[in-house]
Amino acid sequence: MHLDKEILAGLIEGSPYPMYLVLGDELRLVLANAATLKAWGKDSSIIGKRLIEILPEFAGKPFGSLMRGVLTSGEAYHAVSVPISIELEGQLKTFYYNLSYQPVKAANNEIISVVCHATDVTQLVESADNISRLGLEAVENNERLATINEALAATNEELAATNEELTESARLLELSEVRFRNLILQAPFAICVIRANDLMVTEVNDRYLELVGKKRSSVDGKPIWDAVAEAAEVYAPVMERVIQSGQAFFATEAEVVLIRNGSPEQVFIDFVYEPVTDLSGIVSAIMVVGIDVSDKVRSRHAIEEMEERIRLAVEAAEIGTYDLNYKTGELVGSTRFDEMFGLGHGVTRETIIDHYHPDDVHLSVLAHEEAKNTGQIFYEARYLREGFPMKWLRFQAKVYFDAHGNRLRTLGTVMDITAYKALQQQKDDFISIASHELKTPLTTLKASLQLLVRMRENPNTVLFPKVIDQASRSMDKITELVDDLLNVSKINQGHVGLKKDWFNLGEMLEKCCIHVRESGSHDLILEGDTSLMIFADEHRIDQVVVNLVNNAVKYAPDSKVIFLEIEEQADRVKVSVRDNGPGIPADKLPHLFDRYFRADEMGTQVSGLGLGLFICADIIKRHGGEIGVESKPGEGSKFFFTLPIGETVKEI
Repeated sequence: MHLDKEILAGLIEGSPYPMYLVLGDELRLVLANAATLKAWGKDSSIIGKRLIEILPEFAGKPFGSLMRGVLTSGEAYHAVSVPISIELEGQLKTFYYNLSYQPVKAANNEIISVVCHATDVTQLVESADNISRLGLEAVENNERLATINEALAATNEELAATNEELTESARLLELSEVRFRNLILQAPFAICVIRANDLMVTEVNDRYLELVGKKRSSVDGKPIWDAVAEAAEVYAPVMERVIQSGQAFFATEAEVVLIRNGSPEQVFIDFVYEPVTDLSGIVSAIMVVGIDVSDKVRSRHAIEEMEERIRLAVEAAEIGTYDLNYKTGELVGSTRFDEMFGLGHGVTRETIIDHYHPDDVHLSVLAHEEAKNTGQIFYEARYLREGFPMKWLRFQAKVYFDAHGNRLRTLGTVMDITAYKALQQQKDDFISIASHELKTPLTTLKASLQLLVRMRENPNTVLFPKVIDQASRSMDKITELVDDLLNVSKINQGHVGLKKDWFNLGEMLEKCCIHVRESGSHDLILEGDTSLMIFADEHRIDQVVVNLVNNAVKYAPDSKVIFLEIEEQADRVKVSVRDNGPGIPADKLPHLFDRYFRADEMGTQVSGLGLGLFICADIIKRHGGEIGVESKPGEGSKFFFTLPIGETVKEI
């Protein structure tokens, strides 16, 4: 008998009559149903023991030899009304059973176990014994002829009882087949039994019909590949190999497109083609058992996709991740985590803390202590490594505890916030500088207005024009500062538009800085092709040049000459503003065009918000050009920008 292990177990456990499975020459019990345990007066602890250990009263009985004979010969053994003595509740009791020992074969036809089925016919036998006893009593009390008649009657009764037993056995066999069919129909997974010689479906349950999306009338009693034609191309050859070889075929998460309820649908299935063989070892049927795992597969794919998105987001944000085991002290970090600390893979928490700024070492300890109550870790610390700039690092993590509240592990992230901290510092500096820059002209303007109020009765005083001029200069300064702030706001919101047109670059450079020429503090010398026409926003380019010239005036007061240079380069033009001032330190050059950056960090030498060059860089970028600086301490500075000459470059 070849049956799937799970189906065989289901048949045994579902039988209302004693049924059990023994394995090997030791006759070791591997499976017994409730009826068997009840008949033997045992519990499930006997599973795995040898039969002689379970029922020592079987010693000297032929049952073990009969079972071994089935294992050896492969031929089933059947017997009726067999007396069996079993010890129940400390007493040895005799019962009568109809016995059936069936061999169970593995896929290679090797006999590995015996299924034992017993039908209790004790009542029938005892009834027959009672009748016999009554017959014997009649022999003692009646004449010989009556005794003979009674004996004949008793014999007839025995024959009738035997006939009833045979009828009952047939009924039980039919009932077993019905139960097997019901087992298939009621199974919580898809089952379809297919006859091997013509591939006709002989049994199919509703779960299988749901799986393939077909009606029973189109599957039951039909050739399988007529019923599920869409799967035939791939799986018909597979089923044929199973029939020919007798070897089962297993598939996990097989992707199949099935026509379900009239529409094609992609599904994922775990299934097996299990061959069922007859007594001669020939495959007589294929049992298909399957489970639709589409939801599980799609959920896993969704989780994998989400994990990939999170991974990409973490990588894009340059966030390091780590896992700290509190019990072992093991610290496992991501590649980015290792890169941040630069100490190699497998670094310990203690080693990392040793590189903290001395004033920040306690922050880690405090954060981990607070996490005992909050379950969360958050702190920022400065990280020092010899030969490298100081880093600001932000740690965020979640702490996991066991059932007793003890810390098990921490899963967290580390982010390099050095740039963020620098920006914060720039913002704080900007607020301080902006307050100072606005306060000075406002104070002057207020003082001027107070003087004007006092002089309103006598406006002809000599001081009156000077006060008006002072108030006007203060107002111009306030306007300049506010314009810078508004321009930055427009840049942030993407509202800086360009109004391009053709104009003469040389004429614009001559006119843009009249205020410097009129002040007499510096000479402006224009060099290069002053007749060059370009296509750009003249007002915005004027704004850039004025800013660069004003910076040269502010930062190089002793350089009495400022050079404006025009240089044509293929389809571009390069405009430079050069002075002979003190120059700019090399460490400040990369940051000159950053927002809020001031070369004069203390704000004591020159005025301004540190926004001018940032605005200039944005204007040039929107024109599709480039801006830069060349400078060495003691050799002056040269700020330059390039612009496309024609109309081919779109506004950025």
